[in-house]
Amino acid sequence: MANITAAMVKELREASGAGMMECKKALTEADGNMEAAMDILKKSGAAKVEKKASRIAAEGIARVASEGNTAVVLEVNSETDFVAKNAVFQEFVQKMANKALKASVDKAGDGEDLVSILGVKADLDDATLKIGEKLSLRRFEKVTGDVVASYIHGGGKIGVLVAGEGASDDAAKEALNNIAMQVAAMNPTYIARTDMSADELAKLKEITIDSSLNDPATLPKPILNELINKAYAEKWSAEDKAIYDEKKSNMQYLFNFLSKEAAAALAELAMADKDNIVSNKIFAGLAEGRVSKQLKEICLLDQTYVKAEDGKQSVAKYLESVNKNLKITKIVRFEVGEGLEKKNEDFAAEVAAQMNA
Repeated sequence: MANITAAMVKELREASGAGMMECKKALTEADGNMEAAMDILKKSGAAKVEKKASRIAAEGIARVASEGNTAVVLEVNSETDFVAKNAVFQEFVQKMANKALKASVDKAGDGEDLVSILGVKADLDDATLKIGEKLSLRRFEKVTGDVVASYIHGGGKIGVLVAGEGASDDAAKEALNNIAMQVAAMNPTYIARTDMSADELAKLKEITIDSSLNDPATLPKPILNELINKAYAEKWSAEDKAIYDEKKSNMQYLFNFLSKEAAAALAELAMADKDNIVSNKIFAGLAEGRVSKQLKEICLLDQTYVKAEDGKQSVAKYLESVNKNLKITKIVRFEVGEGLEKKNEDFAAEVAAQMNA
């Protein structure tokens, strides 16, 4: 039987990332054969991967890769933010991004078998063995254009791609780099208003109208006064009537004193009279203004350019100032863990439980 030295254990531990006792046991079983010992660890590690499958992996990082006028952004999840900062994990994610860049499909996400699509099961198992946490390849997306920019924010918490057409010079590249930072910071849903379907726009307007009616303090005074008169006559308690009688000379602070029930009664009356209120020109103007404000928030070209010197220039005007032919054709923004359930961790309790065990 081969003599298993500390140097051999150290070598295997550095190569595999497994624990010292696991490495010594594997070397003993393999009679000192380093390659065979690695296979033993991989096999035992594969069993550990299966045990980790039920864990929640909602941390992680995004990475980008590019070649020519094509770029990809990919998200890989880990169980803890600590592992997301690990150099081995970061190298693994970059390797996966490079693989995704060469993939035959341009997009894959939640619910799809990215491991099979990219052909990286062995890579994933090896990384899981070394890192000791469940890892999950969540999604990737590629873009292509005359000019392409990418941006990673927060060490990988947000990954952005922007593709454009109509220009490909240095000025266009710099502009798209700036737009990528804009997308990371402002998180637009659409490039332009015209990208919204009629149903989406109608839904936005409906939500805006209903939220306005359910917040009576923000309604135009003539409409609010009519609702108050009706609530005073039909809905309000004697206490709320007394508060109104006392505070009506200064309506600005009325809702600081009315009960929640009184405010809810106003909202109920507003919703019941929705058709009449919506047809009111004053309310229609208010609602349209609120819709326009939301469109400026969710549509990239309508947003105020974050580097605007005057604080007013829109993204559309900024692009026009760079090159009138430059158009944004695609934006992709991955924020790590968005939409995933996250583990509620209590490290003190976890350590105590391990010590008691």
